[in-house]
Amino acid sequence: MSESYTPTAINQTGSDTLRITWKDGHESLYPVRNLRLACRCALCIEEGTGRPLLDERNVPPDVRPVRISGVGRYALGFEWSDGHDSGIYTFEYLRDLCPCCAAG
Repeated sequence: MSESYTPTAINQTGSDTLRITWKDGHESLYPVRNLRLACRCALCIEEGTGRPLLDERNVPPDVRPVRISGVGRYALGFEWSDGHDSGIYTFEYLRDLCPCCAAG
């Protein structure tokens, strides 16, 4: 796995931001609601067409992770305060979601 896709630290910074520090030194700051809205599980995205199923109006503005756990050595799983817990976010996907222009 590329260093740019290997996290060295994962921390919640306040109630609305998740920080991931990557092995290549890059730091990503994610608004947690944006991460919840980016879920690609079968409940949030139609598998056959990729059509979004999640209506963002149904996601509370103050949604936050209540538990973050590793999935193998390649992803994170989130349990969200709105009860959703089926999405897997690969490290590569998380790096690609980095809000800053330095990601890549």
